[in-house]
Amino acid sequence: MKYLIAGLGNVGDNYLKTRHNIGFEILDGIAQKANTEFKLERHAFTTSVKHKGRTFMLIKPTTYVNKSGTAINYWLQKEKIKLDNLLIIVDDIALEFGHLRLRAKGQDGGHNGLKDIGQTIGTSAYARIRFGIGSSFLKGRQAEYVLSPWTKPESQLLPERIDQAINMVYSFGTIGVDKTMSTYNNL
Repeated sequence: MKYLIAGLGNVGDNYLKTRHNIGFEILDGIAQKANTEFKLERHAFTTSVKHKGRTFMLIKPTTYVNKSGTAINYWLQKEKIKLDNLLIIVDDIALEFGHLRLRAKGQDGGHNGLKDIGQTIGTSAYARIRFGIGSSFLKGRQAEYVLSPWTKPESQLLPERIDQAINMVYSFGTIGVDKTMSTYNNL
């Protein structure tokens, strides 16, 4: 059984450790724990890990967050992965920092990356983990906020929340989206 796990983020040193790149950070955590490294391929940095008999294809799109659909569509087709086995990891300003929500499908909620994915693959019926980044920004400063680095208190709490997200990714692939939602969405 093969799964495509796409962590959204922007490439480039100026985006490292920013809120918008939480998808990249979570996939980096998975790769580090599995002792594997990403390599640059078409539209994404990729690697794969095995867990309980499943293969998790990890991609960090190089197409930037707002054009993530191109990379995701390409890797879905190339790896012949069905939509039920697609999981997107994305930042969410509607959730308080560190809160994690898995959904089997849904709307884009104003997130340009999710909007592009839905338009490119033709459906919003794919699973996504939303990682709360909070909304501590002044009106009109949302873009500046999501592209800014974590605060010191957030940085101290981040490793534990990333570990929880990693657990959710593996749970998604082993026990399914519904059981994973009931297990993790209230933690």
